[in-house]
Amino acid sequence: MKEVTMKVLVFSVFVFVGLTAYAQQGNLSNSTTPIAAEEPPVDGYYVKSDILDREVVPYSVIRPTDVAYVKRIWREFDIREKMNTLYASPKSRLIDVIMDAVLAGELTAYDPTPTEDDPTGDSFKTRLAPDQVLGRFGADSTLVEEYDEDGNVIASHFEAAAFNPDDVVRFRIKEDWIFDKQRSVFEPRIIGIAPLVTPKVDEITGGTAVAGDLGSDEALTDIPGLDTGADAGSISADAYPAFWIYFPEARHIFVNKEVTSRHNDATGLSYDDVFIKRLFASYIVKQSNPEDVRIRDYIDNGVERLNEAARIKKSLVDFEQDLWSY
Repeated sequence: MKEVTMKVLVFSVFVFVGLTAYAQQGNLSNSTTPIAAEEPPVDGYYVKSDILDREVVPYSVIRPTDVAYVKRIWREFDIREKMNTLYASPKSRLIDVIMDAVLAGELTAYDPTPTEDDPTGDSFKTRLAPDQVLGRFGADSTLVEEYDEDGNVIASHFEAAAFNPDDVVRFRIKEDWIFDKQRSVFEPRIIGIAPLVTPKVDEITGGTAVAGDLGSDEALTDIPGLDTGADAGSISADAYPAFWIYFPEARHIFVNKEVTSRHNDATGLSYDDVFIKRLFASYIVKQSNPEDVRIRDYIDNGVERLNEAARIKKSLVDFEQDLWSY
């Protein structure tokens, strides 16, 4: 009996080793035979196919009757911060992932302009066509003239300026913090993400901007993202959303886009993973309130704004801690 068991065990080991070696043969790029010209070689010693085959893991279902507490939070994160550098890697930049999907029609962009039906501009009411998205970044058109052999202008046309992804360094996140009394879980659910555009205030001198002559303070108020102070000539730049994307829809794009890390090339993390796991450093810019005001609307000092953001964050933590008795 022992002899039969030993033979079965040895046979199983050989089968396992053989199948493992067979499965790896297709991925090895150290073949001793020449590679056909029509077949591109493997860039590495194995094929990264897992990330391309992944599907979105659905959230736990929350019934409306089980929601005991909800707080809406708006926060921003800067990809120039050390913890957020993975969102700025040229190999897989967040803004490139979003823009490629939007321009290809795989992801819907929503107009952030406030309206009567959407006072905050982030309720995903108005869709933007893919050809309207680039204009949201302030990319002006350039007049291109065509010349004949004698140097005379024979025709002209406008070409849209190329979009520079390096100009997008900040993103805004809208999320809900929900306490589900059925599961006894207090968790955040991201609702939307918006790339932010910062007006180039250094191009505005003496009431004149690149776009044209702004002869008065009233003209300055028409520029999105610019706030004129009480003193004459006092202008501060406030980043504004280029467009909003609906995060539950974007998850189906993010789940197949791998992020890069300076510490390990084999992270195995997708953009969906890093947002669900909240692997980003951010600060709160607004919480839901009856007046619908941002932190900057009632606090002028930058340091005090960060203190207020920290206070709001602590209040969320304290709410969860106060639910339990130890």
